[in-house]
Amino acid sequence: MTAKTDWDPTKPILEIENLSISFFTRLREIPAVMDFSCTVMPGEAMGLVGESGCGKSTVALAVMRDLGKNGRIVGGSIKFKGRDLTTMSDEELRHIRGSEIAMIYQEPMASLNPAMKIGAQLAEVPMIHEGMAKEEAWKLARQIVADVRLPDPDRILRSYPHQLSGGQQQRIVIAMALMSKPALLILDEPTTALDVTVEAGIVDLVKDLGHKYGTSMLFISHNLGLVLEVCDRLCVMYSGEAVETGSIEQVFDKMQHPYTQALFRSIPLPGADKNSRPLVAIPGNFPLPHERPPGCNFGPRCSYFVKGRCDAQDIPMEDVPGSDRHATRCLRWQEIDWAAPPQVAAKTEKTKIGDVVLKMDDLRKYYEVSSGLFGGGAKKVVKANETLSFEAHEGETLAIVGESGCGKSTFAKVLMGLETATAGSIMLFDENVQSTPIQKRASDTVSKVQMVFQNPFDTLNPSMTVGRQIIRALEIFGEGNSDEERRNRMLELLDLVKLPRAFADRMPRQLSGGQKQRVGIARAFAGGAKIVVADEPVSALDVSVQAAVTDLLMEIQRKNKTTLLFISHDLSIVRYLSDRVMVMYLGHVVELGSTDQVFSPPYHPYTEALLSAVPIADTHVTKQRIVLEGDIPSAMNPPPGCPFQTRCRWKSQVPGGLCEREMPPLKTLAPGHQIKCHLADDVLNKMEPVIKIAAE
Repeated sequence: MTAKTDWDPTKPILEIENLSISFFTRLREIPAVMDFSCTVMPGEAMGLVGESGCGKSTVALAVMRDLGKNGRIVGGSIKFKGRDLTTMSDEELRHIRGSEIAMIYQEPMASLNPAMKIGAQLAEVPMIHEGMAKEEAWKLARQIVADVRLPDPDRILRSYPHQLSGGQQQRIVIAMALMSKPALLILDEPTTALDVTVEAGIVDLVKDLGHKYGTSMLFISHNLGLVLEVCDRLCVMYSGEAVETGSIEQVFDKMQHPYTQALFRSIPLPGADKNSRPLVAIPGNFPLPHERPPGCNFGPRCSYFVKGRCDAQDIPMEDVPGSDRHATRCLRWQEIDWAAPPQVAAKTEKTKIGDVVLKMDDLRKYYEVSSGLFGGGAKKVVKANETLSFEAHEGETLAIVGESGCGKSTFAKVLMGLETATAGSIMLFDENVQSTPIQKRASDTVSKVQMVFQNPFDTLNPSMTVGRQIIRALEIFGEGNSDEERRNRMLELLDLVKLPRAFADRMPRQLSGGQKQRVGIARAFAGGAKIVVADEPVSALDVSVQAAVTDLLMEIQRKNKTTLLFISHDLSIVRYLSDRVMVMYLGHVVELGSTDQVFSPPYHPYTEALLSAVPIADTHVTKQRIVLEGDIPSAMNPPPGCPFQTRCRWKSQVPGGLCEREMPPLKTLAPGHQIKCHLADDVLNKMEPVIKIAAE
């Protein structure tokens, strides 16, 4: 073991100076990060923000000296506690990794051994890094499992990773990273795969543990709201470079780079309205590493670009006078009026809401599963959807929200005909399709109801051109009388989703994530769809691409009077997009109303917790902190009475244990606003707004 070095705690714990990283392929050197500098002080949390491919994770892996065979640091230095990591031997790095610098990855199962019990995996860390005795290491493991707020630590220590939920796995990975009380913790998108309610708990946990252990953090995320909640400072990256760095307040409220401004304009903040204040998408596409423009990397997409100046030279970082370590990589930052409102496209008329096109009445979907190994044992019933009743109108956007496992996607599969309902009715226009699987539905019915999936990468055939995939959908739906007519219609659909017609001859691998999602949308509208189920259609995309795809869906809806069923757990985008909101929990609809009704009190207690969990990238917003304890109960073994009672903070307000005994009735609070709750009206009326916007 090497002794921990003497180091002055008033100096930076991590100092990255003019770092350049390249990846070497057989054809060329690809510069991934150029001239990157950033400083993290002891106990400070630094956020690293930017779109996919900007180099955030590459910087983190460089700090860990884990760039693989092809990656190489080609310039600059990375100093940890005053020692340069780039010149250290493998032996020295082994003693620092895990004990002084720890990293938490995006996917928790990538860090856990599926064949080892949790306790053994945790105890292994101090035994290897600090030579701790086994008994003492197990005691420490139990204490840290309690620190990361997991219930019944002894049971958790005896469990295998697959026996834990995603949120519990991520807490174990955090516990593992903290076992040796590292001085620096690197978190690479640690909550991306988690529900917002679980994410809120993890964020609180990370902040509390950072304060408890005095750990410094490098927090990588594309979510500006999360960075606001976790970090003290942030660094905005674009195409391998730091373009702006400063404290949270400086960068959020006094931004000095066009890219930072463009990021904020492309995310829905409270008050944004799809008709009067639409989001402003960043034009163009992110440059590939070997196709970067001369001068400013952001130049081709920047509304302040001046030819002959911005593309004439490499742009250095400049300090913003009178500020605390606030710097920007922009030639024109002193000439720009940062307070000027954005040039908004013409306001659009609100889509006229028409007749009812979809009516679900008392819909239920149950699955039978066997409790034994290899299909043996008693049969158990999973109640995925319970007594689902609602209507959707022509031209309306109805959002369906809730955590994973609440029945959102099951309901979508039943509507599409991929599953058939156990009971109840689905009236699609004038036809009851409740028990008609998709194979037996008329092609006219199939073409009227289409779906846009969450992951655009999995929905396109990799061996077929974009144009051929859309033409194939037209053939199936019986559109067009000849190949030429279908080809012309395919080109019109590419126009509709704002893709160049030349993309018809491209393969899916030649498209970005946002472009693939547009192809998916074009295909969904190939048969003149009247109802489109959008299942988390923007959650896999960067924020700037999200804005473009969201506005595209709105524009198509206005043209075609489409009914949009928007499934999401991101309540920011739901508030911006939807006309009505349906909140689901454990197969039940617990609240249904207009967007304004659902987003203002009185709420269902679950809706209140969902709203509190949403990270909002606005320093003027204050929120109540309501972190839900525990996980969603199993649909195979739901709790008695109200499905939410095991996690509800208002349960004590209902006398006589009613919540534990009886299913609540669906009651109407106002015209069109229903909730399934036992709380008395006078208690509901005392609820305070979760989200408050302070006057500027």
